[in-house]
Amino acid sequence: MIMSTALLLITLIGLLTWLWLDGARARELATRLAQTLCERRGLQFLDGTVALRRMGVRRKAGGLRIRRMFSFDYSREGSGRHLGWIILLGTDIELVQLDEPEERATVDGSSTSEPASHDDRGKVVPFRPPRRRN
Repeated sequence: MIMSTALLLITLIGLLTWLWLDGARARELATRLAQTLCERRGLQFLDGTVALRRMGVRRKAGGLRIRRMFSFDYSREGSGRHLGWIILLGTDIELVQLDEPEERATVDGSSTSEPASHDDRGKVVPFRPPRRRN
């Protein structure tokens, strides 16, 4: 009985440590992505960091993956604050969106007006960034 309780405790501590380290790695990746996107578009990346807004689990063909939504602030020509979003599925980029309505950006700096495609839209409630009021 004591052995199984100790094993359960060690497993729980290991799982929490893994979750914390994986979250730190995802945040570093999102910060680099936001910084790169801002540099390529000639925007100023404000505060030098991203903030975790939502986290969930999503099933993919390879198993369960953690889905995280990060927000960041940027400025055009030093005036105003605008909001950007990055959604990561594990370490894969699912979506990068800037404050412009219906504009989605890619890491290479290009943009598209088309909504992101979701082949399993009916099975998963998508993360939708809240609209910022000015």
